[in-house]
Amino acid sequence: MIKKLLLILFTVSNFVIAQNTIGTTLITEDVYDGYTLFTVYNETYLINNCGEVINQWTSSFPPGNSVYLLPNGNLLRAGRTSSTDITFGGQGGVVEIYSWEGNLIWQYFYDTPTMRQHHDIYPMPNGNVLILAATVMSNNEAIQAGRNPVLLTESELYNEQLTEVTPVDFNGGNIVWEWNIKDHLIQDFDATKDNFGDVGLNPNKLDVNFLNGGSGASNWLHINSIQYNIERDQIVLSVRNLSEIWIIDHSTTTIEAASDTGGTYGKGGDLLYRWGNPEAYRQGNSGNRTLFGQHTPYFIPSGLPNAGKILLFNNGITRTPSYSQIDIISPPESSLGVYDYTPNTSYLPVSSDYTYDEHTTGGSDFYSPIVSSAQQLPNGNILICEGNQGHFFEINSNEEKVWEYINPVNSNTGVISTQGNPPPNANLTFRAEKYPVTYSAFTSRDLTPGNPIELNPNLTICNNLSTSEFEITSVNIYPNPTADFVQIESKNIIDKIEVFNILGKRISVTAGPKVDLSQQPNGVYVLKIHSDEKTLTKKVVKN
Repeated sequence: MIKKLLLILFTVSNFVIAQNTIGTTLITEDVYDGYTLFTVYNETYLINNCGEVINQWTSSFPPGNSVYLLPNGNLLRAGRTSSTDITFGGQGGVVEIYSWEGNLIWQYFYDTPTMRQHHDIYPMPNGNVLILAATVMSNNEAIQAGRNPVLLTESELYNEQLTEVTPVDFNGGNIVWEWNIKDHLIQDFDATKDNFGDVGLNPNKLDVNFLNGGSGASNWLHINSIQYNIERDQIVLSVRNLSEIWIIDHSTTTIEAASDTGGTYGKGGDLLYRWGNPEAYRQGNSGNRTLFGQHTPYFIPSGLPNAGKILLFNNGITRTPSYSQIDIISPPESSLGVYDYTPNTSYLPVSSDYTYDEHTTGGSDFYSPIVSSAQQLPNGNILICEGNQGHFFEINSNEEKVWEYINPVNSNTGVISTQGNPPPNANLTFRAEKYPVTYSAFTSRDLTPGNPIELNPNLTICNNLSTSEFEITSVNIYPNPTADFVQIESKNIIDKIEVFNILGKRISVTAGPKVDLSQQPNGVYVLKIHSDEKTLTKKVVKN
């Protein structure tokens, strides 16, 4: 399987566009070699770059909304219950773990009249599960906390809570840590109520009366994603309705998390960092906003391009003209996890390190007002999920599209479209994530590809990728395995040789017939040999 994919990924010199309307619609030599995970309706799919199904899991619940493939091959997924106690877009209520074979091994309901999981969960490195939930505050409680009564337009207020749970047995869990934003409020509306103070001088707390142009509805914050960073022991949150991202300390106890002291960074559960909308803490106005209803901010892991920076999908909702973009930012740190901040100013940076968008002076076809994600890949590519359209695409460092996929499943009904027909009217996809072929979850698994998801599939786009390859018999590579150098002999004139590691990252380019691997670690490498606008890939082992 891996050999087949390597051939597909590295043996075409010019991209190929098929007439496919759904599934894989574009693939090039620069696509990252991995498997893409997404959930739609009651199904979760793991597909290869050709759109063929590697594995599939079925739940009794539609998405609620995120899904993760764990290192041991299990699937962690949030599902949406039928509860009507707390309702808004992104509602969930149940967290499930399935084995690789599709057996349900844990089912944890987090759904009561006063709290409900929604949008996201996160697998912690220790095996625990971090749960994002809305919690209910009565209007009287909100007023006592300092909310202006005029800004209460419904019968209750939803706050946002994080709960860390250790799975126990089939449906049990031990809560080991909690944090709630209601413990970190400030207001300057009523000196007789709680949390009174100077909003502009306390950016580490949330102004309970800042609605960012909202109506005062119960769902005033709408956090839509969470991510844990093990190096900093911090959590990144996306606060959609306020157009901000927040970072909080996870090293606290639950008691410290409800205060403003304690933890590694000494600030308890207060905000360590925020970015995207300085108007939220009186250090700017609407013209200073850089985020517009964003999703999926996360610290790029060590070992990847842009490691330590934050990547996010900036949806662009409420922005004129309407367009989405991908942003990468560098929060200024005096040391790891300690963020620089000058009092009575806005948090830096002023602008992103990197931005990808497709708009000119007007709007853009690249626009998803809801859901969506972006992921930094090891080879420098970025995988983008334009979720409202069920459109996944991958761009290289030159911002060229090297892979595109259209979700063929109707997200409301589960009906699967037929190749050649238009995409479903509704194929919303919360997030897409690509896992490298070397990911531990795939060890000793049967990765034989099945059929694509779509009906009457057309795999011409992948079958044609190897047509530019020159004859294998014309090339001799030795020694293989090697301890240092590899010599290439060919009847063809060799233009250049590119060397890739098993993650798909290019590590060198040479014009001669000799490849130097002496400085590389032991392992498997792929040589992409170019000759007269044709290519050949060969696997080499260094030991």
